[in-house]
Amino acid sequence: MSYNPDLEIYRKKLRKMLPQLEDRYNVKYIGLFGSYVRGEQTAESDLDILVEFSKTPTLFQFINLENYLSDTLGIKVDLVMKDSLKPNIGKYILNEVRAV
Repeated sequence: MSYNPDLEIYRKKLRKMLPQLEDRYNVKYIGLFGSYVRGEQTAESDLDILVEFSKTPTLFQFINLENYLSDTLGIKVDLVMKDSLKPNIGKYILNEVRAV
């Protein structure tokens, strides 16, 4: 994969946020996948984020985290739980995901 400056900006922001995300939302892993990782993003693209929790969140907590990330990063976030990946699509996501 080639260097994508937009991707690196979001990785850097998320890396700085990780301690707070661990404390507030029990996030233990966060990675990016999708169009930004492939360098195929457009102005309409959202940011695909794969997340793993140390404690399973409620639906409200999950949506709250997705909204918080969207607001903080200034881009629509599509948040996906690692535990909920379907085997057929999950293998592709896990192959392209870039940890922050």
